[in-house]
Amino acid sequence: MTQPFRLDAGQIEVVEDRMAEVFRTKTPAQRLAIGFALRRSAVRLLRAHLTYAHPDWDSQRVAREVAGRLSHGAA
Repeated sequence: MTQPFRLDAGQIEVVEDRMAEVFRTKTPAQRLAIGFALRRSAVRLLRAHLTYAHPDWDSQRVAREVAGRLSHGAA
């Protein structure tokens, strides 16, 4: 039985024990590929959301907003 998740101010993410075990079986290259795939998915989802929410924005404006949000507003 897994322990309940404990979140506090210093803990920003939680990985279930089962998923941690799966990740341990992956090579560094496989883990990196998973990370890149997750980022691509985040970009696609955010782009679709912004396009729907702001039909008046052109593709360049959407791209700037996606980049800004995924970089936490870093220039």
